[in-house]
Amino acid sequence: MKIAFVPPRYGPEVIGGAEHAVRMFAENLVAAGDEVEVFTTCALESATWADAYPEATSSIAGVTVHRFGSESGRHPDLDALSDEILPKGLGARGDRRWIDMQGPVCPDAIDAAAASDADAVVFYPYLYWPTVVGVARLKDRAILHPAAHDEPQLHLPVFQEVFAQPRALVFQTEAERAVVRRLFRVEHLPQLLLGLGVQQPPGQPDEKAGRDALGLGDRPYLIYVGRVDEGKGTTILATSFARYKERHPGPLALVLAGPVFDPPPTHPDIVLPGLIDEPLKWGLLAGAQACVNPSPHEAFSILLMEAWSVGLPVLVNAACAATTEHCARSAGGLWFSDFADFEAVLDRLSADADLGARMGYAGRAYVDRLFLWPSLIRRYRRFLERAVRRP
Repeated sequence: MKIAFVPPRYGPEVIGGAEHAVRMFAENLVAAGDEVEVFTTCALESATWADAYPEATSSIAGVTVHRFGSESGRHPDLDALSDEILPKGLGARGDRRWIDMQGPVCPDAIDAAAASDADAVVFYPYLYWPTVVGVARLKDRAILHPAAHDEPQLHLPVFQEVFAQPRALVFQTEAERAVVRRLFRVEHLPQLLLGLGVQQPPGQPDEKAGRDALGLGDRPYLIYVGRVDEGKGTTILATSFARYKERHPGPLALVLAGPVFDPPPTHPDIVLPGLIDEPLKWGLLAGAQACVNPSPHEAFSILLMEAWSVGLPVLVNAACAATTEHCARSAGGLWFSDFADFEAVLDRLSADADLGARMGYAGRAYVDRLFLWPSLIRRYRRFLERAVRRP
């Protein structure tokens, strides 16, 4: 098969869950023998969608990547318009204005995808201009990976049309499929509950190197890897952790590893190493007491799968349907909704090392069963082949 992807941005330097997922799908499909193209913008950052790469065609890990300049990026008045539109919606005209202002507006990428001879054209995620315009344009070949959760944007009337038009839908969790089925008429579309794959460490992670790099010594620590961003829940996590340390003095530390968008409150036991490379990430995960994903809005969470791949128990925000679903299905994690819960689950893990080990083992079995790339790609390819052949 020849498969095309149309994400709003693409590349190994891009930090973003959906964009990382697109790249992993593309590279693993190439490894399975498929021909894969990407039609995308020249943007690197989603805050502005400003062109950062040159307009060109290149090859990245065997994937042919076509980049096109955008006519416009994120409009500076978008937040003000969001305050007006998102609570109630303004109909098709107002919604499209919001989509245009959110960007990135890149007609050339859609034109090139439409002109391609790809058997299937995958749009991922649902929220941005290329998907809204591209699904309507290529509906006979369009495969939509919504990466959706119940947020105000999902309720805009414009998405009724977007979700009704693709040839097929691919979901990451049962929670995502449930919210899409509740909000949209999609019963007529082929659907696949797939998830995302995880690339497990190539060898034994170097726990000592991770500890040495951050000066952790032999201290126990919790770890989060991703954007240090209030919207990702890291501010609440840091605040809760600081309060926990007031009530439970001791050596426990919290590592928040990733680019810092919203600095957390300063605390001597909160470590901010910034962006880290893959070997350091795996070493830090392997040496942690538990992994915490405090985000209330996750469509899947690769971080949980990576933590479970090294046998680490996880703690998640009870407000996030996707991550609590993973914990419940796997028996590999616990969830918290407020400080009292956070304190209780930390106390429970600290007092019972065997419990953490059992949860980590159960999480690893869950990943091995469902989310290793080779078996996941085989399921995905079979689904795409059936969807393409379907009248």
